[in-house]
Amino acid sequence: MNISKKLKENIETLKSILKDCDDIIYRKIEIGDKDKTKACLIFVDGLVDKSLISEYAIQVLLQCTESKDNMNINMIKTNFLDRISAESIAVHDVKEEEDLDKIVDEILVGETALLVDNCKKGLILSSRGWPTRGIAEPETETVVRGPRDGFGETMRFNTALVRRRIRDPKMKLKATKVGRRSKTDIAIVYIEDIVNEKILQEVMKRIDEIDIDSIGESSTLEALIEDDYLSPFPQIESTERPDAVAASLYEGRVGIIVDNTPFALIVPATLGTLFQSTEDYYSRWPITSVIRIIRIICAFLSVLAPALYIAISSFHPGLIPTVLTFYLAASRVNVPFPVVIEAFLMEITIEILRESGTRIAGPIGSTIGIVGGLIVGQAAVEAGIVSPLMIIIVAITTMASFALPNYQWASGLRICRFAFMVLAAVLGLYGIMLGVVILFAHFAKLKSFGVPFASPYSGLGIKEGDLKDTLIKAPLQRLRFRPKFTFPRDKKRM
Repeated sequence: MNISKKLKENIETLKSILKDCDDIIYRKIEIGDKDKTKACLIFVDGLVDKSLISEYAIQVLLQCTESKDNMNINMIKTNFLDRISAESIAVHDVKEEEDLDKIVDEILVGETALLVDNCKKGLILSSRGWPTRGIAEPETETVVRGPRDGFGETMRFNTALVRRRIRDPKMKLKATKVGRRSKTDIAIVYIEDIVNEKILQEVMKRIDEIDIDSIGESSTLEALIEDDYLSPFPQIESTERPDAVAASLYEGRVGIIVDNTPFALIVPATLGTLFQSTEDYYSRWPITSVIRIIRIICAFLSVLAPALYIAISSFHPGLIPTVLTFYLAASRVNVPFPVVIEAFLMEITIEILRESGTRIAGPIGSTIGIVGGLIVGQAAVEAGIVSPLMIIIVAITTMASFALPNYQWASGLRICRFAFMVLAAVLGLYGIMLGVVILFAHFAKLKSFGVPFASPYSGLGIKEGDLKDTLIKAPLQRLRFRPKFTFPRDKKRM
């Protein structure tokens, strides 16, 4: 819908479109000394910087005089918008717009529209100034050594944090909007001469094909663009850390920053990247190498520990040392439930404690988790509901899942844990081996934007030495090439 030359018609049209929107402000003014020209500024109360609009737009327009340039009125009307845009408006970003629908979209994201009588164009004044949360340390990805700044809910601030770390003109940022009603701002960031063109085009294609009312958070976008939404495992990495996004761009990956959320997305994601933590690159390489191996062990413990206890206790007691067998039998004398019921009771109890501790904010949540675990565990043993060894197994399993750096990856393994417990209860160790084969086959089948999810353990990148920065972390002097799984155009980084 094009703008009318009559200001009154434009205001009436805007009021009909924005009917019952009491936070929309229509500030009418008159510009000029002799032949006064009517104008109106339209903005959303609460989304704009009022001091900026008052001082650099309204005040300077009211002081603007038409007679000082000795121009005839017709010439002034013809070039009026160009004149006030160049000489009067002191806002840092001003652009012209003829489409009324686009003007409405700009108003709703915090910009101010200036409409002038007898002008078939409007001016969009940059005036965003809504309340924002200050830059703070990420709560989900704390580090001992490393940067303490984290993303916030404002997309432009988040892109600035990434740009601050990559002072390279080859770093590109393409902005788009997703959501028919929410029109959420999304920024796709990448380094032009490093990123693989096929991966980049696939990311843009999937985002362009999204047709949904609203994108409330980056998790919604993640669910709509990932390869296999039925899989319990994430195929897109999420992070609150701008240094993690910057590091991924240097590897040839693509970052997706979504407005209204502190979590950015990184694609593609693989098994190798999900086991990595940002702090790995701020610690010495021998320590990091040991920690990465421990994380892999923790992943297996998180999935298999309760299942192995069930299988060995129920089907294969001969695998246990004789003395431990006698102790295990004695500790289970007063336990009325089979091993599998005992294991499920404790695992469900731990999940309840974990969820309740997460929902209660502050130190009270962690206190409930610790005290609740101790009290429930001790009371369950004294009541004869579970054996002491079961408490140890569950505690080791829980600690192992917390050792994994990616929360969604750890959550996927937690789901698999219950499936392995059922297989162990039915088939023993054979069931566990069957589950391992199915799980590894699922990993081999998964892809993340065309990249095998199991990389580099699947073989892609092994010859090029990708295991030097996944299974372990080699000294920095040995990491001369970028990871192979992203197929970077610029392979050498040192």
